[in-house]
Amino acid sequence: MTDFRDAVRRATAAGAALAGVGAATTAVNALSMRSLRRPTSDVPGSVAVCIPARNEVDLISALVADLRQQVHCPTLQVFVLDDGSTDGTFEAAVAAADSDPRFHVRRSTTEPPAGWTGKAAACHTLAGQALAGRPDCIAFVDADVRLSAGAIAAAVSELRRGRTALVSPWPRQQADSCAERLVQPLLSFSWLSTLPVRVANASTRPSTVVACGQFLMFDARAYRDIGGHESVASSATEDLDIARALRRSGHRTAVVLGGELARCRMYDGWSDLREGYSRWLWSAFGGPVGSTAVLGAAALAYVLPPVAAVFGSGRTRRWGLGGYGAAVAARLVADRAASGVVGSGAVAAAFVHPVSVLLYGALTVDSFLRSKTGSITWKGRPL
Repeated sequence: MTDFRDAVRRATAAGAALAGVGAATTAVNALSMRSLRRPTSDVPGSVAVCIPARNEVDLISALVADLRQQVHCPTLQVFVLDDGSTDGTFEAAVAAADSDPRFHVRRSTTEPPAGWTGKAAACHTLAGQALAGRPDCIAFVDADVRLSAGAIAAAVSELRRGRTALVSPWPRQQADSCAERLVQPLLSFSWLSTLPVRVANASTRPSTVVACGQFLMFDARAYRDIGGHESVASSATEDLDIARALRRSGHRTAVVLGGELARCRMYDGWSDLREGYSRWLWSAFGGPVGSTAVLGAAALAYVLPPVAAVFGSGRTRRWGLGGYGAAVAARLVADRAASGVVGSGAVAAAFVHPVSVLLYGALTVDSFLRSKTGSITWKGRPL
């Protein structure tokens, strides 16, 4: 029995140490990461913005309106592809564009080619149209993103300032339902707490890449050099994989905070969230072995310490309390950096961080099961 208690104490101490390192890393990143800044002058060169949209009738009009209000980007062209929607997305996009000559709205009724995901195929089609105009920069923006005036110019400025091939502004993540507040902050927490971002942004190592497909700004020449989205045709995580392809070609990529210029509500409630995560979690860590290792480390750092704090005693309990406190602090700091504000819902979610980690693990298992049975779908289309 004594040996078992010693093993639990050592494991709790190790988990608390991991949580402490995570809290320190999060604090350093929150203090040192760059954010998009409102531009004060026009950016040089031409910019093409591509929007793949499938069944986005409730969202597309607002994004088109945002893009029509962009400033300091005098040569902006916007390309919208209605990717086989069944809900009036095309008509909504056309109405929102209101004959603006900078906007080009197309409709596609063909399914993705064999070996392609729907989003990669839509982005490839859009890029073919956009690159015909030989833009200097090409961006891809999801329909659920909201952009303040100047966001596109700010992303171009950040791309050129850092001399990178890709800048990925991380939009402020909105989470309104309980399920969203529990799970969504883990996306930014996962890299804010584990990766020294300023160091990673200066690297070309594919293993340290961070990218968010909600908003990607590419140097057009670098994008063409790697074959664009054709290089990630079958990927369920095409945003990360296209950034890795750039790094393997010797280019640098960078993630920055969207600040006040970009925001996104990625999912709407539990059902939408579950469908979204099941689409890609099975591939997120290189397969079952990688996922088991990541989830095991997360459980050690963020589940064992609070359990020990409640049920342990003596040094085990003290280690548990320390680890739990570090995790809560890291979650709050990460949420403040990624979302801009920390409301009462975010505070409550931080204090039940172990529940978030367990729920994330359950979603990962669910994703693997759906992948094995071929039952993964997104926007009404099987993957």
